[in-house]
Amino acid sequence: MNPNILRQARKLQEQLAKIQEELGNERIVGQAGSGAVTVTLDGHGKLQGVKLTAQAVDPQDIETLEDLIGVAFRDAQAKVAELSAQRMGPLAGGLGLGGL
Repeated sequence: MNPNILRQARKLQEQLAKIQEELGNERIVGQAGSGAVTVTLDGHGKLQGVKLTAQAVDPQDIETLEDLIGVAFRDAQAKVAELSAQRMGPLAGGLGLGGL
């Protein structure tokens, strides 16, 4: 196998590992209900925390609170996916995969 290809592959692996580590240190916040509910994920999409304002908690309307938590979580997930794509995008070019 071509030594240059092996070198490139090792370099890409190192870059990927670095990006993965950096993503794990990121904190991404999703919100719902004008900030009444916030969900924080790390850059790998793992839950780090949930915060609720007093206005979000109505004992007579738990269903709305559940919906807001779901919306905030999906908002954070979308931001994680966008961040990951931004960070990983340059590596895809280095793989020579073109439009894949």
